[in-house]
Amino acid sequence: MNRSLKHLWILLIGALFLVLAAGNPHAQEKVNISYGGQNETTAPLWVGADKGLFKKYGLDVNVIQVRNGQVSLAALMSGSVHAFWPALSSVISGVSGGAEIGCIASPYNRVARELMVRKEIDSLAALRSKIFGVQSIGGGFWLQTMIVLEGLGVDAENYGLQMRVIGDEPTILQALLASNIDAAVITFASAEIAKRAGFRSLANSLELKVAYQGAGLCTRRDRLIQSPELIEKLLKGVIDALVFIHEPRNKQAVTDVLKKHLRLGTDKDAETSYNSLRMVSSLDMAPDRAAWKSVQRFVSQVNPKVGRVDVNQIIDGRFIKALEDNGYLPEARKRLSR
Repeated sequence: MNRSLKHLWILLIGALFLVLAAGNPHAQEKVNISYGGQNETTAPLWVGADKGLFKKYGLDVNVIQVRNGQVSLAALMSGSVHAFWPALSSVISGVSGGAEIGCIASPYNRVARELMVRKEIDSLAALRSKIFGVQSIGGGFWLQTMIVLEGLGVDAENYGLQMRVIGDEPTILQALLASNIDAAVITFASAEIAKRAGFRSLANSLELKVAYQGAGLCTRRDRLIQSPELIEKLLKGVIDALVFIHEPRNKQAVTDVLKKHLRLGTDKDAETSYNSLRMVSSLDMAPDRAAWKSVQRFVSQVNPKVGRVDVNQIIDGRFIKALEDNGYLPEARKRLSR
């Protein structure tokens, strides 16, 4: 075969591969999603990615942990990730600084944490002047801490509480166990570890009535306009993951995912995390304006610019409404009621 004919065959074969790849129904679009909080509220993303639930919609989702909500926001705005899974506090703070973000859904409407303290702290009154561990000031961990304290009637300023930035939850737990901090509002799985080490629980947040909405799916506003099909696919994958989480037959599979990503040492701790996840997550995912307003009030205490943000410009409920209207969400609820 002469050189020109060989070259022609190479071009033809290359073109054939391109055609086949373009027409491959199994070709996956790569999507990066970032998150900052290392706790079970990220589970819909972990389960969706690990169990291949996003692939049903042609998405190859990569879930990326970063240090905190601010770093996650920076990754979103730079285009390094397509979407992020932030606390509302991080979103409102970002918007107050000029970021254009839209949030479409959150499966969390309850805080599931315990106020854990050193054993010599035997009452709320004894919290005065104590040091609390948080991930960042104004972030999701800090926000839940402040919400729980307010629900208990504890004014952080009047009590002289010190909020010390430590790191993510596993790091905060280690700081508590080492007595480098006095208290922390942590997830049930982390609280069980602290209890075994002799620390005291002063409160369970599930017993408090507070306006709250937790981590959910958000992205840049221009992406909501330019890629609505991608956002709908991501949302469907999250919904499928929530259904998977709540189906009793999947308990072991979900527990294994939590144990892996949260780096839990025992099956018992993983089961505690699993039970907590099921208690606080649901398919009632529409943005809650009252909860957004409550979060705005807290964050404006540390960032006055947040008070001037119009949260209605952040909330985008049309994707959830569309999935309600076309029957996707009602069908998902039926699957859980069988």
